[in-house]
Amino acid sequence: MNKQIQVKNPKTMAFILMLGAFLGLFSETALNMALTNIMEEYTITAGTAQWLTTGYLLVLAILVPITALLMKWYTTRQLVIGGLVISLFGGILAALSPSFTILLLGRIIQAIGTGLILPVMTTVLLIIFPVHKRGTVMGLMGLVITLAPALGPTLSGLIISALDWPYIFWISSLLYVLLTFYAIAKISNVSEITKPKIDFVSILFSTVGFGGLIFALSTMAEEPFSSPKVWGTLVAGIIALILFSARQLTMKQPMVNLRVFKYPMFTLGTLMMFLGILVILSTAILLPLYLKGSLLFTAVVAGLILLPGNAVNFILSPIVGTLFDKWGPRVFVITGSIILVIGNIIFTTVISSQTPIWQIIVAFMVLFFGLTMVMMPSQTNALNQLPRPLYADGSAAMNTLNQVAGAAGTAIAITVFTSGQSGYLISFPDASEPEFLAAGVKYAFYFITGISVVGLICSFFVKRPGVSENAAKVTVEEIVSVRN
Repeated sequence: MNKQIQVKNPKTMAFILMLGAFLGLFSETALNMALTNIMEEYTITAGTAQWLTTGYLLVLAILVPITALLMKWYTTRQLVIGGLVISLFGGILAALSPSFTILLLGRIIQAIGTGLILPVMTTVLLIIFPVHKRGTVMGLMGLVITLAPALGPTLSGLIISALDWPYIFWISSLLYVLLTFYAIAKISNVSEITKPKIDFVSILFSTVGFGGLIFALSTMAEEPFSSPKVWGTLVAGIIALILFSARQLTMKQPMVNLRVFKYPMFTLGTLMMFLGILVILSTAILLPLYLKGSLLFTAVVAGLILLPGNAVNFILSPIVGTLFDKWGPRVFVITGSIILVIGNIIFTTVISSQTPIWQIIVAFMVLFFGLTMVMMPSQTNALNQLPRPLYADGSAAMNTLNQVAGAAGTAIAITVFTSGQSGYLISFPDASEPEFLAAGVKYAFYFITGISVVGLICSFFVKRPGVSENAAKVTVEEIVSVRN
């Protein structure tokens, strides 16, 4: 069940998939450093501007579970090349956008392309590499998942300062062109085409469920919870998700096989990933606003301030991946969770309109030191417990929840940030803009710290699943249903 498929150039395929995913995940946060510029250019509020990030993540959350079904209808080459071409089109449209609406449309199209590539990457890497090499491979994939959205504000800050924010899209579009031609030449087909029946009711429930949930959380930044636009869409989303889950558990050929959550380490690892993505995306949208709006740094300086933390992630990820094969997940996940809590406590302690910059740099480095030790081991350990017939479903479930986490984290962070500013202005009505903006960011970091504490509690239950456990827990009926 866990035997890999032999391909001519597995490392080349891995490179193409990881770079494609990197560009897509980089796009999640690439505009965060440009939000103040975009808000000024289009005369919009922070709550509206955050839809450029939240909308992107919302589309991913809707599309990723559908991609699990598409992988059984279309070849690996079709999905990868199609995803790259769609992302390219979205990037060009966003670069040429004459209005905020067209810019948001370009972002949505970009997200569709990324939503095709992400689940394919995870599933293919699990298939083409043997179990004993997964720690190293998943370490590199973990680097992509964490570094890309974290590096978005840094690289975009450099681009904005040297050129202008539309060049974020022009540069990524150029890379998509080059990568598309490389993919045409090198990507092999490794997926098994079974063409199961398409259940449009499941697609409807999934779309309404995830869409309603994220829309409600995002709208809370500008509307009170008593607004029907908030509670109405939230209730509709929750009901749709309950119906979606119930339907998947009763279907012989589910769109997303929720039986993957019968595996305790997969469930726990997915939860750890969910919490980690919440922290990453919340931080990625808050810190650029803080550095530019409160500490009054330029985009390029603000980007460079975040660079040491990204460097920690870049250096540590492959090391953790290599050592994971020898040491297992527990030591990394527990230690990393403790460090993550410490990093967030530092942020809640030092953030103000007068904070010395070295304190922000140190806090961000500590934060990513912990995140790097948590993310890859959690993901690899989770997927290692699944038998091969459930790889695609496990990948789809995990990636879907990761995108929901990113969208929810971004939306809640902006909502808490806005609430923190309002509360501070009530207490200090004469406060300057840098002061109440810093207060809002500090308030939001209390939320992020709470999330990291939940992750720390979960980390104590992580253990490495045995091979026999993998084989024993999948039933014949489950394997047959997935293969058909």
